[in-house]
Amino acid sequence: MLLSIDEAHLFFKLHRALMFFVNDRRRVLPDKLSSPKEFGDQSPAARLKVRNALVDDVDLIESFVDQNPFDFSEEELDLVLSWRHLVAGSFYIYRELKSYTVFLDAGEQPIAYGVVALTQPFEEMIGPYLPVLTETVLLPFREKIIYDGMLAGPGVSLSFGAGIRRMLKESYDRAKDRYGIVTSLPVSELPASAKKPQRASNRNPKRRQTHDVQDVLRVITGLIDEFCRNHLNDEYAVLCRKLAEKLARKRPSPLLSGKPNTWACGIVRTIGMLNFLSDRSKEPSMKMSDVDKAFGVGESTASGKSAEIRKMLKLHRFDHEWMLPSRVDDNPLVWLLNVNGFMMDIRDAPREAQAVAFERGLIPYIPADRDEAN
Repeated sequence: MLLSIDEAHLFFKLHRALMFFVNDRRRVLPDKLSSPKEFGDQSPAARLKVRNALVDDVDLIESFVDQNPFDFSEEELDLVLSWRHLVAGSFYIYRELKSYTVFLDAGEQPIAYGVVALTQPFEEMIGPYLPVLTETVLLPFREKIIYDGMLAGPGVSLSFGAGIRRMLKESYDRAKDRYGIVTSLPVSELPASAKKPQRASNRNPKRRQTHDVQDVLRVITGLIDEFCRNHLNDEYAVLCRKLAEKLARKRPSPLLSGKPNTWACGIVRTIGMLNFLSDRSKEPSMKMSDVDKAFGVGESTASGKSAEIRKMLKLHRFDHEWMLPSRVDDNPLVWLLNVNGFMMDIRDAPREAQAVAFERGLIPYIPADRDEAN
């Protein structure tokens, strides 16, 4: 079974854009790429290096979605975000079935995945003689599992004797008993026997969960808006809503666990901490303990929730993405960067250097352009 032509086109568009972004952020390849299409024109070895950089730092997927450098739609971003559930490793391409090809995990706890090919059947790529050992990355794609277009490993040159084949047969049987053949990611923790009676309505819980996340998000942002309207300002409200929406996009969303007022308090606390809300020399200012009281949350609970958010999203002070816009210009640490081994205020550098820093997401805008406009 193959993806449809439209699905395959969509996959390659999104995947090449993500790989271009990964290479741009991690500088994996020696030569700078000018476009996602140029990534697709690279050699298999070069593309594998960039793919491995993504596997080593899956958080780059969320960075890509947050920045949306290619103006993808919400549906397209949701597809890319789902790739955080990728499964990378060694697999035996074990059996061809009507709806998919079985990839058997080569690890100690075998899992059998039903994988759909992209534009070319697996049999045409690897030949008719199975099993074949390969290394690849499996990705969710619209209730299916696909691979990322790159197969590496011994391939058809490696043959297996009767003993290995028996072992694989036993692993395949254990995998089916445990999970069945997995056809969507992430893998459910339910055993296959528990999942089978629910097969007719498998999709409903996912739709219901998405609906629940949006309901919870509306409650949380309503609490945040009211608090900011009464105690802070619109700048705080915008950043707090942005943080709440980012938490809602995680899969599964942490907002589904815990009380809305606790999340609202933790979000305001987090943005407040990143912007020194408790500093009386700033306007507005407010004690964190007063924030907690306004939301009816205990201080230790609120502090713990804020710490959880910061750890989950790797937030830190002086990250311009979470700084009040009115304070960015006055904060020298936002503009202090390492240029050719020397620390300098990037605002004093040539526009070319400022543009590179902006493209890498290191500064909020190009100061030279704003100076010219003024």
